[in-house]
Amino acid sequence: MLSFTEENYLKAIYHLSDGGAKSVLTNELAEVMNTKAASVTDMIKKLSLKQWVRYEKYYGVNVTSKGKSAALLVIRKHRLWETFLVRKLAFSWDEVHEVAEQLEHIHSAHLIDKLDEFLEFPQADPHGDPIPDSKGRFKVQPHVELSQLKSGYYGVIAAVKDSDSNLLKYLDKIGARPGTKIKVLGRENYDESMHILIDNKKIFVSRKVSKNILVAV
Repeated sequence: MLSFTEENYLKAIYHLSDGGAKSVLTNELAEVMNTKAASVTDMIKKLSLKQWVRYEKYYGVNVTSKGKSAALLVIRKHRLWETFLVRKLAFSWDEVHEVAEQLEHIHSAHLIDKLDEFLEFPQADPHGDPIPDSKGRFKVQPHVELSQLKSGYYGVIAAVKDSDSNLLKYLDKIGARPGTKIKVLGRENYDESMHILIDNKKIFVSRKVSKNILVAV
């Protein structure tokens, strides 16, 4: 059984590696884990001995197939708990990340499967991120950053990239949530801010915000 810290490392490596597609440098991982590179190296060696990760000096670390499955299980639990907190306990979507960070380490597979069934097998969490099933499978909805879209594009918000609570509160304020219709009205050349239409409301958003809104394509 993995410890809380080991699970957090596997999840971080999975995300940084784009789902195992590329290796992650020690310094990158240290920044995300908010710790020293030496501590990261020690943990990587420990995980490597248990065959959760592959590590090559100077090239970085990546999850093994075993490590990827474990990371996806933690992600599954996290996103199911976020969905439960929003749907059933009336948490706002900017409140749930930290709570789910604690709940994701519950090891009862039976409980998580029952939670999934209780929620009627949701495909995505409140932020639009796909929820893996019990075998680690999930569907990825094709999407593109709002910042890359041209004037006149009309579509639906699929997800948001950042779980920062201040961003989520702002998006809530302007009504930019997954499932909401959005249209690009124009772009300012000076700072690349965008003029958009959300549920018939005209709004200006900064480039930083537009890069964090993902639109279905």
